[in-house]
Amino acid sequence: MPQHIARLLLLIVAFGVLAYGGKRFFTAESFYEYGHYRGKSVVEIAAEKPKYKGTAYCASCHSQQAAEWSDGVHNSLDVGKVVKCEVCHGPAGERDPELMYVPATTGPDHPKNWKMIVPADSRKLCTLCHERMTGRPSQQRQIVVADHAGTQQCTVCHNPHSPRLNLVSATALPAGDAAAGKATAAVCAGCHGPEGVSDNLPGPTLAGQHDAYIIDALKAYSTSVRVDPMMSAVAKVSDEDAANLAAYFAGLKCESALTADKQATLPGRNAAAKCTVCHGADGVSTNRSWPNLVGQSKAYLIAALDRYRSGARKNAIMAGIAKGLSEAELENIAAYYAAATCK
Repeated sequence: MPQHIARLLLLIVAFGVLAYGGKRFFTAESFYEYGHYRGKSVVEIAAEKPKYKGTAYCASCHSQQAAEWSDGVHNSLDVGKVVKCEVCHGPAGERDPELMYVPATTGPDHPKNWKMIVPADSRKLCTLCHERMTGRPSQQRQIVVADHAGTQQCTVCHNPHSPRLNLVSATALPAGDAAAGKATAAVCAGCHGPEGVSDNLPGPTLAGQHDAYIIDALKAYSTSVRVDPMMSAVAKVSDEDAANLAAYFAGLKCESALTADKQATLPGRNAAAKCTVCHGADGVSTNRSWPNLVGQSKAYLIAALDRYRSGARKNAIMAGIAKGLSEAELENIAAYYAAATCK
């Protein structure tokens, strides 16, 4: 046999021995036990559970959020409803994708080297529990997503750590003098009516309006948060005068004439479903910081919604809702609440 052929065969045999030895030495014992992977990895991966630290671990750094959570509906032991921090923010110990998924048992913990998840799309997260579904417990607040607030994020209106509404009724208002407010209100009669009921006048009805809302509206006009040629000029009043005006108008009578039977016959009731949670089905709000819509004309309501859409009135909640309304929906909502006349 030629010498070069013998050397070539010897080299092939050597490579074969090295390949066989490498396979025996470097291949895991359980490889191909169940398929083309290491069989023992299944057990190891299953054992790598995320490390949940509990709310006490979070409270040490986030005391305000922990206090809101502990006093809110997400921590209701009486109904067996406890939504802990890590349900929404992810476990405080986790496999970190930036570190090539280091196992949780040896990987980083928050806050050392691990950033917790801050959900950007609250609509997607909150509706996992609160979208109306057949068979879901009635104790759990449920919404029809499309009718609730359009494309608005839940966190615009709701405290994310306890889903009560962020806009809380003012409780520390200065005590107003209704008699003094009546005298001051004489200049308002031309636009709002002598008894606060606007009947084909340019301004909205103020009779029966919440005192907190009136004070907030006057401040908004005086600071140019709201812009109106007339109101921006006349709203520059002292805090005492604002409280007196609010007390006077809040004490005037304007009860809604919109009954449940009448509501059922109005074509705009479906479109108005987006508004009833804050403004009431009969135009009477349950929160002193939100306006009653009872007694308002269709033209005024359309103009107000248009101002929210354009930004002339600045309110994060109303801007998002108004921008999501079609022209037909805007007309129907205005017509619905215009039926809530004073009685």
